[in-house]
Amino acid sequence: MTIYTHGYHESVLRSHRSRTAANSAAYLLPLLKPTDRLLDIGAGAGTITADLAELVGNVTATEIGPDELDLTRRTITERGLTNVDFRIADIHSLDFDDDTFDVVHAHQVLQHIADPVKALREMVRVTKPGGIVAVRDSDYAGFCWWPQLPTLDIWLDLYRKAARANGGEPDAGRRLLSWAHAAGLEEVTATSSTWCYAAPAERAWWGGMWADRILNSAIAHQLIDTNLATHADLQQISDAWKAWAEDEDGWISILHGEILYHVSSPTE
Repeated sequence: MTIYTHGYHESVLRSHRSRTAANSAAYLLPLLKPTDRLLDIGAGAGTITADLAELVGNVTATEIGPDELDLTRRTITERGLTNVDFRIADIHSLDFDDDTFDVVHAHQVLQHIADPVKALREMVRVTKPGGIVAVRDSDYAGFCWWPQLPTLDIWLDLYRKAARANGGEPDAGRRLLSWAHAAGLEEVTATSSTWCYAAPAERAWWGGMWADRILNSAIAHQLIDTNLATHADLQQISDAWKAWAEDEDGWISILHGEILYHVSSPTE
C-alpha cells in the first residue's frame, strides 16, 4: 500500500466536497441506468457517490479504512439516501465475487495506489459482462496557470516529488490508457476534461484552499519530514497562492484523463 499524499485535513476535504457527478464524472453519466448496481471505489467525501446514488439502483461505496469510510457515510446520511452500502476494501484485491456490478467507478484513485494495472484488472473482474469500468484521474504535469508565478512552479515540483515518494503517480491522467492496455484491456475509450477556475470567487476558493493546504495538510508534514522543504518554503508557496488568487488575471486549468471500458460478454 502507498501513503495517501493528501491526508484528511479540513483544507483537503474542502476541495473534495466540491466534487459532483456533473463536474467529475460527466463522461460516465450518459451511460448510467436506473437499475444499475454501481461500485464506487475510494468514495472519499462522498459527494460524487451521493450524486451517483440518485441516478442508479444501488451503490456500494468503498474506502481503505473505517475512518475514511465514515466521511462517505456522513455525506450519504446528510443527503437522506438509503440505497448506498459501505465496505472497507483494497482496490488491489476487491472482496467481491466476479461479475457483481454493472458499473465500477474510481475517481482520483489510481494516482495514489501501488499497482494501477492490477487495480484495473480487479475492477474488470468484479464487473458484469456488458458492464462499464470508469476511471478519472488528474495529471499534475498538465496543470497550467497564469500569472506564471515561479513559486507555484516550485509547489508543483514539490507535490510531484512527495506523491512519488509515497508510491503514487501524480501524472496519472496521461497514463490511464497505457495502464489499461497493460491490464489487457482492448477498445478502451480515452478522453480528457478539466476544471477551470478564473472568476474572483473561484480564485479565492482554489487559492485559499491551497494556501491553507500547503501549510497544514499531510503533504506539509511529509515535505518537512523528508527535508524536501522548510516551513519558510511552504509559507512562500502559501503566499504565492494568495497572490495568484488576488490577481484579476488569475486563471488555472486542472487536467484530467478519463477511460471507459465496456466489459465484453462471453459471446463477444
